[in-house]
Amino acid sequence: MIHDFDEIISRRNSNSYKWDSVNDENVLPMWVADMDFRTAPSIIKALEKRVQHGIFGYAKAPAAFFNAVTGWFERRHNFSIQRDWILFTSGVVPALSAVIKALTNSGDKVIVQTPVYNCFFSSIRNNGCEIISNDLLYQNGTYTIDFDDLEEKAFDPNAKLLLLCSPHNPAGRVWTREELQRIGEICLRNNVIVVSDEIHCDLVYPGHTHIPFASISEDFLNNSITCNAPSKTFNLAGIQVANIIVADEEMRRKIDKALNINEVCEINVFAVEALIAAYNEGEDWLEGLKTYLYENYLYLDAFFKQNLPKLKVLPLEATYLVWVDCSSLKIPSEDISKILLNKGKLWVNEGTMYGKSGEGFIRINIATRRENLIKGLEIIKNTYGT
Repeated sequence: MIHDFDEIISRRNSNSYKWDSVNDENVLPMWVADMDFRTAPSIIKALEKRVQHGIFGYAKAPAAFFNAVTGWFERRHNFSIQRDWILFTSGVVPALSAVIKALTNSGDKVIVQTPVYNCFFSSIRNNGCEIISNDLLYQNGTYTIDFDDLEEKAFDPNAKLLLLCSPHNPAGRVWTREELQRIGEICLRNNVIVVSDEIHCDLVYPGHTHIPFASISEDFLNNSITCNAPSKTFNLAGIQVANIIVADEEMRRKIDKALNINEVCEINVFAVEALIAAYNEGEDWLEGLKTYLYENYLYLDAFFKQNLPKLKVLPLEATYLVWVDCSSLKIPSEDISKILLNKGKLWVNEGTMYGKSGEGFIRINIATRRENLIKGLEIIKNTYGT
């Protein structure tokens, strides 16, 4: 089936966090990580059917929910998940917060690999823990892991968890098996539990393969927690559903308790139907989406090379979030984004949202129709081109 990702769909006045957070209708938002595409037809059909029922009481997750999750990860990622390992919740950020609450005490340290998804920081701080940064190494236009520094940070007896962003947001990296292996070995040696945020795992581009951290070995499985969701894949963030995969029974018991303490242990009737339809019937739509997104990236990359050669686009291996090195401008990231917003009416994210090592970068959301992408790129060209 052919899906039209160029369809014009107005999101103004729909209570969209992305589009309605400013009153100026001339602003083009290419910031927060949701897509401007209508979700898969199978999901819309399932939700319409549920609406027609007309009763929206408390929901339970049926066997079909768990079968959809296990089937998807077996087919798409060669990751065999047992039904009993799955805990559901309303989102990956609530999941991360519950995991930190369950497995740390106030004052413990949590390792992050910056620049990284900004909600990692708040989840750590809100649970009374200390952020320890294992900064990624930025060399030759890409990021790698500083394993010597990670070994040093993990050796601290107060370091309890590593939050792994895989694939990585905002750097766009898909970690290789060798990189994940080294992370896992370091964490095992130092009794650090790996909490792997794999929300972008389905949006991986040609030449790269997402490897679930927990699938690498039995030891890694038992020393890790995996958080995933259909929200990025199928543009379902507002539906609010995510899963936590925990093989270790004692850790699972603690996390389940934390989910209940945080009151994020339930999902709604639409979340159940949307996930089942997405994972059982959404693959054709997803393949079309990935093709369109990658073509957007190639268009952006070529545009920068031709019109903004001093600004460096990092290779996009996964996600729809492009990381751009603007350090040649000699302007703070916050000012770069403010100038684009105030002068050009383009909203992007400043790199320092993702930690101090994000200084000099901006993040651009390319999950929009090509016409919007071209408009946004022209704004950047007119603002910072030479």
